[in-house]
Order: sequence, then C-alpha cells, then structure tokens
Amino acid sequence: MAAGSGVRWLTRVVAARSPGAWRGLSTSASASAASQSQAQDVRVESAFPVTMLPGDGVGPELMHAVKEVFKAVSVPVEFQEHHLSEVQNMASEEKLEQLLSSMKENKVAIIGKIHTPMEYKGELASYDMRLRRKLDLFANVVHVKSLPGYKTRHNNLDLVIIREQTEGEYSSLEHESARGVIECLKIITQTKSQRIAKFAFDYATKKGRSKVTAVHKANIMKLGDGLFLQCCEEVAELYPKIKFETMIIDNCCMQLVQNPYQFDVLVMPNLYGNIIDNLAAGLVGGAGVVPGESYSSEYAVFETGARHPFAQAVGRNIANPTAMLLSASNMLRHLNLENHSSMIADAVKKVIKVGKVRTSDMGGYTTCHDFTEAVITALPTS
Repeated sequence: MAAGSGVRWLTRVVAARSPGAWRGLSTSASASAASQSQAQDVRVESAFPVTMLPGDGVGPELMHAVKEVFKAVSVPVEFQEHHLSEVQNMASEEKLEQLLSSMKENKVAIIGKIHTPMEYKGELASYDMRLRRKLDLFANVVHVKSLPGYKTRHNNLDLVIIREQTEGEYSSLEHESARGVIECLKIITQTKSQRIAKFAFDYATKKGRSKVTAVHKANIMKLGDGLFLQCCEEVAELYPKIKFETMIIDNCCMQLVQNPYQFDVLVMPNLYGNIIDNLAAGLVGGAGVVPGESYSSEYAVFETGARHPFAQAVGRNIANPTAMLLSASNMLRHLNLENHSSMIADAVKKVIKVGKVRTSDMGGYTTCHDFTEAVITALPTS
C-alpha cells in the first residue's frame, strides 16, 4: 500500500480524535461524526503506518500469520518492519535508534519477544527494557479471558493484569559490593506508583470494571512496596465507585489458582506482574492464547501477553498464532478500525470454538500455517 505524507496526516487525524495512550481504551463514539467521515475518506487512499518488530524465536512466524490475515481482509495498515535481536547478531545502537524513530513517528507498533541472554556482557539493561524506558511504556495490560469452546481447569475467566514496567525489580541497578556479594536495587517511586494506580482505576472505569486489587509485598518490603501500596490507597479514594482491595503477592498466586473468579483488575509492580501474567495465562491455555499491550502517554505497543520467544519451536511450524492475532485485532481497535478488528477476533474465536483446528499447545496437531489458513477461511466473505 502506498505510504507517505498522507499516511502521517492520517495518523494525526486519529490521534486528535482520541489522544495518547488512551486511544485504545476509548470508543469511536466519543469522536464527532465529522471527524469519522473525514478519516474514512482518507483511508480509502492511504494506510495507517505501524512499526513491526518480529523479535526472536517464533516471532517472525507469528508476524507472518498477522500479515496473511490482514491481507485477506484488506486491512488499511502498512507495516514498517525492523529487526533487533541480541541473539542473532542484529542488535546495535543504530538499529535501536532506527526502531525508536519509527515507533515515535507511527505511535503504534506490534512486536514479538526480544530474547534476553543471561550472560553479562557489560550492559545490564536489555534492549527490551531500554526500548520500554525510552518510550516510557509504563503500563502493561494483559486481558486474561477464557476462549469459548476451549476447556481448561477454570472456565469463563475474565480478569485484567496491569503492571508498572519501567522500574521496580527490573531497574538494572546491580553491583558487586564485596567479593561474592551482589546488591540488586529495586526502585519504587511515588510518581510512577501513582501513575500506574491511576491508569488501573481509569481502565476499570472506562471498561465498566467493578474492582481493583493492588498486589504487593509491603509486609516485608515495608518502604518500597509500602510506598506503592500507599499510592494505590490514595488514588483509590478518588474512585469511590470502584471497590478496592489489597493482597500480598504470594497469597495472590495461591488465590489465582484456587479461585481466580474473585479478581477483576489487578495492579502491581514490575516483577510481580511478570509472574502473574504468566500464571494467569496458564489458567486459560498458556502463552499462545493471551494478548497484551503496553502504553505510554503517546505510544501504544501490541504484543503477546506472556512474553516467550518459544525458541525450541523455531522452524517447526507449530507455534500458536492466537495471541498475536488477538493482539493485532486489539491494535486495529486502537486505530478505530473496529470492523476489521471484530472480523479478525471473531474468526480466531470461531476456529477455536469449533475445535477441529488446534495447535499442539492446545492439544491438537495443526500447524501454525494451517491454523492461519483456517482463520482466513472463517473470515466473513464480502
């Protein structure tokens, strides 16, 4: 599809209709009819530019599935593809800056997992973390929802996990204070704790959710998590219609396994969110079925909810594209392409509900390619 100045102008039209990170959390009904008509007229001639980062592992295969499905429904999106990898000799400051430049220009991106090696090579902060910090992608949102027709131990689940992902335990501040003694600093600030708490309560309000649970370990980390908890409690007072609860992280893990239905929206610091994301994803089918997204005040990045490169599956054509396709659908909703978004999400859910086409992680034998083809077949015909 053709891109250029018209593309950039179209992006600004959409941003003006629903500014900042909250574009994906507001409905198109909030925009005026005139703005909608104007944007639709431009879409006929142009496309939304979106930055794509395939990432490592099965990321490129999943992105291929997204592109094939988008092509099948003529989605007016043009992907600007960049490659950044610490394990494929495709990582450099230049590549990072090119990626950041593209994301800052387009405001919207879809990304795969950038695998982070465990070996220390002089830089503590991974490219993954540096990317999120430079764009200030402070809020990670993972909507954990059961898929109709796919039975797990707990069915009909519907909960949201919101994590602050620019500080906390992942602050990359480690040093050897004495031989054989490593100090790893966890950073909790009032400003960022209040910001993520407000984001969680705003999300609950916009989405019609009734309860927010702050997850912490303030009984042990009395100052750090104590500050986070205090900020959540202060923000909660501004939202009297939303029920507020607190829960210690270890108890939260147990409660999620025993009775996940008690939760609605959960908000927490960085490491806890990383753990809970994966635990909750396992409740509804695993890393292959849960979409995710990250927000700053300006940018929106769409990705899988449980970040796994699934390196052992590379080249075997067995990856499950469900999570990435649902993330792509959420991205289209963020761009106010509601019709395309619904078509893709409905087709994915239809394939899973029928149950004849499932990848190995869902107990089937279907390849990634065949699952993608099944989704394309399930799309409504014009």
